[in-house]
Amino acid sequence: QVQLVESGGGLVQSGGSLRLSCAASGSIVSMNVMGWYRQAPGKERDLVAHITSGGTTNYADSVKGRFTISGDTAKNTVYLQMNSLKPEDTAVYYCNAFRFPRNYWGQGTQVTVSS
Repeated sequence: QVQLVESGGGLVQSGGSLRLSCAASGSIVSMNVMGWYRQAPGKERDLVAHITSGGTTNYADSVKGRFTISGDTAKNTVYLQMNSLKPEDTAVYYCNAFRFPRNYWGQGTQVTVSS
């Protein structure tokens, strides 16, 4: 069983920055993929970014050039650096880890961007 704990959410003005952290109870090196998803009120949960065990990253078009996903294997932590935040980035952000064949989720952290 893998536990994921997110932190770093909060309220920020449009154009500001936040860094989300996802601390895993196990080694992130053992994960096939780790990523961040977000869910706004009344909407589905969508992929924001993910990083594979080989270091390949992928981003949603809406965040390309503004968000960066990275991992620290020594701390078993994955980060999401979010710059140039927009009101439409407001959502609950969830950390995800996939280790075949199981998917694991964190409890989520709220990000609110005011205009």
